[in-house]
Amino acid sequence: MIGTILAALVAGAIVGPLARLVLPGRQHIGVPLTIVLGAVGSLIGAFIYYKATGVSDTRGIDWISGLIGVVVAAALIVGYGMLTGTSSRQTR
Repeated sequence: MIGTILAALVAGAIVGPLARLVLPGRQHIGVPLTIVLGAVGSLIGAFIYYKATGVSDTRGIDWISGLIGVVVAAALIVGYGMLTGTSSRQTR
């Protein structure tokens, strides 16, 4: 259980910033929240991948599951911005 939580936080430290990079403009959230939303996105992405393919354990890095995690984390970041009333602004 502790190992899963630590792995999710490590994945969140990678997936969260990647999700913010694919979003246009600036997101007004801090680093800790980026990591948490990235970890949640990574876990949801792994769950979606497992339900879609039936594969629960792969050798090495599962790139498809990671990509799904980035998309889910980006959606979570956008959703957080919508809930808090902060929207991303385009920079010129």
